[in-house]
Amino acid sequence: MTTIAEYYKGLRSSLAQALPKGEADSAAAILMEDIGGYTRTTLFADGDRDISDFLKGKIDEAASRIIAGEPVQYAVGRALFMGNSYIVTPAVLIPRPETAALVDMITDHAAGRSDLRVLDIGTGSGCIAISLARALPFARVDAVDISADALEIARLNAGNLKAKVNFRQENILKAVPPAMPCYDIIVSNPPYITDSEKADMDARVLDYEPSKALFVPDSDPLKFYRAIAEYAAKALVAGGSLYFEINRSYGSEIEKMLADKGFADIEISRDFRGNTRYASARRP
Repeated sequence: MTTIAEYYKGLRSSLAQALPKGEADSAAAILMEDIGGYTRTTLFADGDRDISDFLKGKIDEAASRIIAGEPVQYAVGRALFMGNSYIVTPAVLIPRPETAALVDMITDHAAGRSDLRVLDIGTGSGCIAISLARALPFARVDAVDISADALEIARLNAGNLKAKVNFRQENILKAVPPAMPCYDIIVSNPPYITDSEKADMDARVLDYEPSKALFVPDSDPLKFYRAIAEYAAKALVAGGSLYFEINRSYGSEIEKMLADKGFADIEISRDFRGNTRYASARRP
C-alpha cells in the first residue's frame, strides 16, 4: 500500500513534468482535495494513512490529462470563483481573478441599493450573474449566452449555489432591446482577444477553452463592445450603469466608442496586475 503522504509527493513530482513547480504543487493539492477529499490540513494530519487504489486511479487519470495539456480546472471539472466552486467544462471559460474584481467593482458601486435589475451578457459559467445575485439585495438578475451548452452549465451552477438567475439563449449581435428601458446594471466580459494575439497565449487556453468566447477578428476588435453598448443605450434606465471587462490594448478606443454612443462618466481602470482591464459608464 501507499500512504497519502507518499502518493502526494509522487503526484507533485509527476505534475512537475508538465508544469512549473509552484503550479505543479497547486495542481496536486487541487486534485487531492477535489477528487480525494483531502484538504491541505488533512494531507499532513493523515499523511501516514494508506490511500485506496480506487482514489489513486481517479486522481492519476486527472493528472494524466493535466500532463497531456488540459487545464487543471477542466480535469477536475470545477473552478473556484470568489470563494465558490463552479462546474466548468470546455463549453465555458475558466473564471479568472480579474473577473472577480469586476464583480467587486459593481457591488461597491451599488452598495446601499436594492431591487436592482441586472443583465449579464455572455454569461458562460454564470459566475458574474450568480455572484451578483448572491451579493445584491433583492436583485433580479438575467443572463444571456449564445451557447446552449454554456447555459446548461450556468443553470447547474446557479442551482448548486442557490442563486436565482433567469437564463436565456440569445445572440447579442442580433438582440432586440426591450421596448422600455428596464435594467439598472448591464455587465459583460465578452470575447476580446484579437486573432493576432493567439501567438502569445498558453496552449492550455488555445487547445481547450471555447474559442468563440475568447476571440475577435483583428479587423473589428470592438465588435461585441459596440453591439452591447448600442443595446445598453436603449435597455438601461436613466442613470443605469454599463460595465465591461476589456482588452488592455483598447481602453482608449472603448472610451471613445462609449462617448460616441452617448454614455457619461466613463472610467477606464486597471486590474491588480496594473493592466487596463475594466470600463464603466452611465446612461444619462
